[in-house]
Order: sequence, then C-alpha cells, then structure tokens
Amino acid sequence: MDLETGFHHVKVKKESWRTVLTLAYQSLGVVYGDLSTSPLYVYKSTFDEDIHHSETNEEIYGVLSFVFWTLTLIPLLKYVFIVLKADDNGEGGTFALYSLLCRHARVNSLPNCQLADEELSEYKKDGGVNGLSPKSNLGSRLKSSLEKHRVLQRFLLVLALIGTCMVIGDGILTPALSVFSAVSGLELSMSKEHHKYVEVPVTCIILICLFALQHYGTHRVGYLFAPVILIWLLSISSIGLYNIIYWNPHVYRALSPYYMYKFLKKTQQGGWLSLGGILLCITGSEAMFADLGHFSQLSIKIAFTSLVYPSLILAYMGQAAYLSRHHNIECDYQIGFYVSVPEKLRWPVLVIAILAAVVGSQAIITGTFSIIKQCSSLGCFPKVKIVHTSSKIHGQIYIPEINWLLMVLCLAVTVGFRDTRRMSNASGLAVITVMLVTVCLMSLVIVLCWQKSVFLAICFVFFFGTIEALYFTASLVKFLEGAWVPIALSFIFLIVMCVWHYGTLKKYEFDVQNKVSVNWLLTLGPDLGIVRVRGIGLLHTELVSGIPAIFSHFVTNFPAFHQVLVFLCIKSVPVPHVRPEERFLVGHIGPRECRLYRCIVRYGYRDVHKDDIEFEKDLICSIAEFVRSENGSPNCVKVDRETDNDDKMKVVGTCSTHLDGIQMSEDDSDNIEEAGPSELKEIQSPPTIKPRKRVRFIVPESPKIESEAMEELRELTEAREAGVAYILGHTCLRAKQGSSLIKKLVIDFGYEFLRKNSRPSTLALTVPHVSTLEVGMVYHV
Repeated sequence: MDLETGFHHVKVKKESWRTVLTLAYQSLGVVYGDLSTSPLYVYKSTFDEDIHHSETNEEIYGVLSFVFWTLTLIPLLKYVFIVLKADDNGEGGTFALYSLLCRHARVNSLPNCQLADEELSEYKKDGGVNGLSPKSNLGSRLKSSLEKHRVLQRFLLVLALIGTCMVIGDGILTPALSVFSAVSGLELSMSKEHHKYVEVPVTCIILICLFALQHYGTHRVGYLFAPVILIWLLSISSIGLYNIIYWNPHVYRALSPYYMYKFLKKTQQGGWLSLGGILLCITGSEAMFADLGHFSQLSIKIAFTSLVYPSLILAYMGQAAYLSRHHNIECDYQIGFYVSVPEKLRWPVLVIAILAAVVGSQAIITGTFSIIKQCSSLGCFPKVKIVHTSSKIHGQIYIPEINWLLMVLCLAVTVGFRDTRRMSNASGLAVITVMLVTVCLMSLVIVLCWQKSVFLAICFVFFFGTIEALYFTASLVKFLEGAWVPIALSFIFLIVMCVWHYGTLKKYEFDVQNKVSVNWLLTLGPDLGIVRVRGIGLLHTELVSGIPAIFSHFVTNFPAFHQVLVFLCIKSVPVPHVRPEERFLVGHIGPRECRLYRCIVRYGYRDVHKDDIEFEKDLICSIAEFVRSENGSPNCVKVDRETDNDDKMKVVGTCSTHLDGIQMSEDDSDNIEEAGPSELKEIQSPPTIKPRKRVRFIVPESPKIESEAMEELRELTEAREAGVAYILGHTCLRAKQGSSLIKKLVIDFGYEFLRKNSRPSTLALTVPHVSTLEVGMVYHV
C-alpha cells in the first residue's frame, strides 16, 4: 500500500533571484517543451492541402505574419501579461479559475460547504465572498444572478469541465503529434517505402519510454529535460538566424499585418482552412497557466520573454526565409522543418528534435496530472492515487492510473492516424477549445474577482475571443479529418465527470435528508440498552451537521459504541491550501458528558492528507485543545456555521501550530519517562493491566483548567490508550422506485461502476485493517 507522501509547500513572499532563475531554467523542460517543438509541424500542416507555396511568396509571408501575431497576442499578451495574474493563490489551470470564482460568488459545487470556510485566510486573501462587491451595477447584478440561478451555476461548472476534458484530450494528442513529427525527419535519409515501416514503431517505442519515466517526478524530469530544450531553442534560433542572413535578409517585412490581408485575399477559403495548421504554433501555451503551481509567475515570465519567444520567432522567420527562395516542391516533406536545416547538421538536429519532442510531451502530461488532482479534490472526478514526487515543491505529482491510460490512448492515436495532418487537426481543436474556455472564465474573473468594469471584460472577450473563434471554426470544419478525436475523448471524460459529480451530490442529499438528531440518539439509549465500550470511535461521514444515517443504521442493529465517539468529516474547500493552524473545526455534540464530538478536517485541493499515525495524533490533540480552550483560550476562535444546530465549533490547528497548548506523548509501557518542564502539568490515565501504550497530555498550568475539563481530558487519555477504531460507511447507491430510465442508468450502472473501480477515500487506505469496521447500507436516491 503506497501512502500519499509530501509536505506542505509554504510560499515565501520574496523569492531570491537565484531561486527564480533556477525555476525558470526548470520550466523550460516542463512548461515550454510543447510550445518549443511546434516549428516541427506548423508549416507542414499549414501547406498540407488547403494552400500551396508559389513563387510570389504571398502564401509563405502571409503564414509567417499570422504565426508572428498569433504568438505575440495569445501566449505573450494574453497568457504572460493577463491570465497568469489570475492565479488561485499560486495555482493555475481551468479549475483554478473556477475555484477563484467559487470564492467570490457562492457558486460552489461542493455540497458540504460552510460559512466557516469563508473565514479561512486563503479564502479571504483575495477578497472572497465577503470581500468588495463589483464596482459597477452590472457587475453586482451578474454576481447576484450567478448566486440565485442554479442553471447558471451548473453551466459554469460544465464549462470548466469541458476545458478540463480538452486538456486531458490534448494530453493524449500532443505527445503523439510531437514525437511523430520529430521522427518524420528520418524520411530525408531513407526511401519512402522503408520510412513508413520505421516511423510508427519508433514513435511508439519513444512514447512508451516517455510515460515510463513519469514516476520519477517533475523535479527530476525538469532537471533532465531542461538542458534538452535549452539546446533545442539555441539550435533552432541559430539555424533560423543563419537562414535569414543567407537566404532572405528582408523576410522581416512579412511581420507586417498587411501580409495577412494579402494572404487571405489571395487564398480565400483555402487560407481560412489553413488557419487550423497555423494554430499549432501556440500549442502548449495553456501549459504556462496549468503548470503554474509547479513554478512561479515570475520564473515562467522570464523564461518565455527572454528565451522561448525570441527563439521561436527566429525559427519561423528562418524557415520562411528558406522557403521564399525554394519554390520547386516535389514532395510534401520539402515544406517541413528539416528541409531548412543545413545538410551537415540534419542528423544532430534530428536527435535533438526527437529528445525535444519527448520533452514537449512532458508539459501537457504534467498539466493533465495537476488538473485531474484538482477535479478529484472538488468532487468532479473519481478518486485516483496521487503520488507526490517532491518533498520540497508541493505541486509536483504523479497519477499512475492516468499515466498509463494516457499512454494507451496516445499509442492508439499514433497507430490509428499514422500521419501528422490528422493528428494536427485533432490537436488544434483541443488546444483552441481550452483557450476559449479560459477566455470565458477570465471575463468573469475580471468582473467578480478583480473588481473591474464589465466593459473591460467585454473588450477582453471580444478581442481574444474573436481571434480564437476564427481558429476554432477553421479547426471544426475538419471534423471528419481527425478533429472528431478530441471531441469524442472529451465527451467520454465529460460523461465520467458529470456522472461522478451527480452521484456524489445525490449521496450527500440522501445523508442530509436521513440524518438524525442528537436527541434521537440520547432518547434511544435507555430503550436499546446501548453499551459504551472502551476506546475512541472515529465515524467517517460527509455531513457537517447532524448524525448520519449510517450510524443510526449501525447502532440500532448493534447497540454499542465507544466511550469517546468522534464524527469525522474530511472535506475539500475551494482553496489550494489550508494552513495547519486552521485545519480542524471541533465541537461537542449534545451534552458534554456524552463525550460525542464532531471534527471537520479541511484540506485545499492541492493539500496532502497525512498518514494514519500523524493524523490520529493531530486529531486527538485538536480535541484535547478544544476541551482546554472552552475556558476561553485565545488560541481558538468561534466561527458561525451555515447549519442550524446549537453546537459551537471552534478552529483548532495541528499539534505543531499550538506549541504553547496541549501536547500529547505516547510511550511504551516499559519505557515511561518523567514529565517535561516544570511549568507543564501531566494528565495520565489510571493504571491498567498491561497497557500497550501509555498516553499523556502535557498541558500548561495557565490558564487554569476546570475540574470538569480535566476529567474529560482524563477520559480521552484512557480511550486513546484502549485504541482507535475507524467506522467507515460502505454505501451502495440505487435509484429509487419511479425514477426515470436515464437516472437508473446513471446511478445504478454509471456511478456504481465508477465507485467500484476507483480508489477508496484516503482515510480508508491509510487506516489499519484490524482497526476498521465497515457498515454496509443501500442508499435509495
């Protein structure tokens, strides 16, 4: 059983230049690999069928002008200068934008959200729901409309999911296209008959090796791949500069937008369709935002503006300069990348290109891992195994199931298409769809989060949306020529996400509708003769109030539970990280003497769940600190709750965050040390026969603790020594009688299939099997 490991990544306010430059260097191998390898296939895809190179050079100059302005407006202006600023406390991607919107307007898709969550420091850092309202009346009305109408909230969620699904689809198509285009350089050194038997097998072998490397992690892969991209960028920029000087020094004139007009005027419909190939020059731009959590804004900006952008412009200009002097095109490969490379350098460049294509695939694979982790944490994707590959940088993760699924689908695309034209059509549509989703979400961020005018948001949508819509229509027309693949893949993933999210909501609704009150439990005790056994019982539930139906089902059939019972809710909140000092919400359920507690453990969608030993210690310490803090300690803060019960919840941190509070010590019975410092007082449990462990709470003498609280702590100590049992619900969803056929298919087959084939919750994986009690129950929803 591999546990999720990792450490909370604390971002310092001011990073040293050495750190920034190191991250910028690493980002070359992780973020910019895909974008840097686009010169391999842009011109070849553009001149494939729709337009042809002529002696007037209007076509090649027009394409160069389109490439230059597309690279300048989309990656440089849109992403580097605008979108990167819309980070979610350092995290990026489609779901980070959605999470940001959830905090500024109550459109959260998570069912068990509370008003107390809005008091988190990360929640309030950028304003949040309780922050400033939009300045304009239109902005205020937009916010209130989103909060009132469930249809708009669902549309916003579906829009974010579509962008997420297209990122996953791009993660399948980009590796196949990049590696296949690099390997196609072999056609210059062998006959066409031999080449077609070598191209696909070599591509498949390289792809298998690439996905097999993923478990080493982004940190190691970044150091390994960054030199490759650095050498690649220096190579293509040097070759481009040579071609400009040697073949056509006046090619810079094609950077004028006038050549775009001349291009479209001459080529007309063919020129419009060729935009699907020109679009490929910005593949990988979304990775700058999606991989933001792995690096920093400044490092990504420095790497792009100082090296990636100028190198790509020189490379495209160099190719155009060469082609402007070579019009006798006999074979389709003579319009490609390798023909513009000097003959003596072709083999070294081919090797570097293959390595760079492998690196290019890394960018989108890394982004796919990140965005699936976010979706899973926010209840929109089945649970998967998350492996944290770096103890220093928190965001660097690896998901085995997704990795091998991407590999299989990527190999299927390579073997099925076997040519760059259809692969580029498929990849282009996936890329531009993600960008359109980003434009839509960014317009809402500008109004709701940045408090800017609606007019500015409309200008943003109109300017960038018009450009991207033009490319989108050119890609969509090629539906039958490969563009159907990302649509089909995204549709499948979207169904999976929607089914999982719908089932999760229905399950929570059943819990809410069938929860029982504390009074029911207290009045039931004498009738059933309920027995309290020694130890601590942790009952896992999704509810943040009331007693779950699974416990009432358990206690009516087996009338006994532990002397200390904790209703434990582990939930995600729409922020990247929750600070350790705000991790727990603890409160009593019912009278104090019942020893019933509710503990809500809050994690951000990028946080790591601790293993069972550390988690148990933090949980019990938080309860003990709550008991002590009821005397009015300033370490805990009262919070309002969204639910309508009379229990008071208090915020309590982990053991490491309240060093001046209660600390827990556990020793073997044969090796018991004396108490610690003189100013601390020890609470020990009464002697028992051959205890496995001796547990002590070391509490400060000030403030004075009441005798009732001291007795409660003593019972908690005694229960901890007896052991901890985890009571987990094993629920099975069934559509209730009278449900529609679609609902029965979704719940009985779709959701249940995903539940049985996905990983259990983190808690179920980490607890020892001997301490686990599963309670089965059928939910008719």
